[in-house]
Amino acid sequence: MTLPKVSVIIPVKPGGEVRALVPLKRATYPRDLFEVLVAYGAQPSVQRNLAAGRAGGEILYFLDDDSATAPGFLEEAVRHYDDPRVAAAGGPSLTPATDSHLQRAIGLAFASPVGAGGVRNRYRKVGTARQCNDSELILCNLSFRREVFLAHGGLDSRLYPNEENELLDRLLNEGQLLVHDPELAVCRSQRPSYRAFLKQMYGYGRGRGEQTVLSRKLKPVALAPALFLIYVLSLPFFGRGLFAMPILGYLALVVGAALAGSVASREARLLPRLLLVYPTLHLVYGAGIIRGLLRPRFRKGARPAGEVEVGLVKAFGEKL
Repeated sequence: MTLPKVSVIIPVKPGGEVRALVPLKRATYPRDLFEVLVAYGAQPSVQRNLAAGRAGGEILYFLDDDSATAPGFLEEAVRHYDDPRVAAAGGPSLTPATDSHLQRAIGLAFASPVGAGGVRNRYRKVGTARQCNDSELILCNLSFRREVFLAHGGLDSRLYPNEENELLDRLLNEGQLLVHDPELAVCRSQRPSYRAFLKQMYGYGRGRGEQTVLSRKLKPVALAPALFLIYVLSLPFFGRGLFAMPILGYLALVVGAALAGSVASREARLLPRLLLVYPTLHLVYGAGIIRGLLRPRFRKGARPAGEVEVGLVKAFGEKL
């Protein structure tokens, strides 16, 4: 079987460190069959699209600047493209054991049904390779057929984040297949501070709201955090009797999930952090959704692309 050429694409902020290059040096894929393109700029969607246009590979593999890959990840990825119906394949993003207590609490919440719910498989390694929808794929560890990616105009640069979800939805609607492979897992540290986590959750929610406006497709489960936030804000006015029952049930659920997480990890110090992380995740994400629905950034007009520099870090047949 002839292996396809692969282009690994990494968007980076100007002057940013590309830590993903270190594990890529240990990749076991034939050196003449993959390249690494690093795109510097302030708009990741634009950076990824421009790099994809310059890529020489048949498969595009998108990583973040801190995605730590396993040596054989490219061999594992390309085998899924033996099926011509497969348009995209990716794996989860795992939290390193060396992260701080707060970071590991965030990682546990993301991987929990109480925390991230239906998208938790983006953050845990479970099961075997399988067909999936966008809920199991994440752009820091995601590959596409280049011809399919370019034929669909790449990522919608009006969105960040959630740009990959919008594209994956389009591919699914056409009947193309997506694959989640746990063996493609990368390791990425969670946000280093509570403030950074707040910003992350608000941005994730805002991206989901903006994607909803663009697609004009309402996913009720995705909007649940926004409805929950509205409910919580109404409690001071109506929080009596039966109306208060849901919040009591929610608090019991959070306490149970936090206890389960700290016991499973055998670290009691994670408990108070999990008790903080779970409500933050839900409420701040909900606030972001509402902002994205009511004031999507793309309605202000197209944002200037700014300067994007695509650097060819590794050409086919050359060393990193």
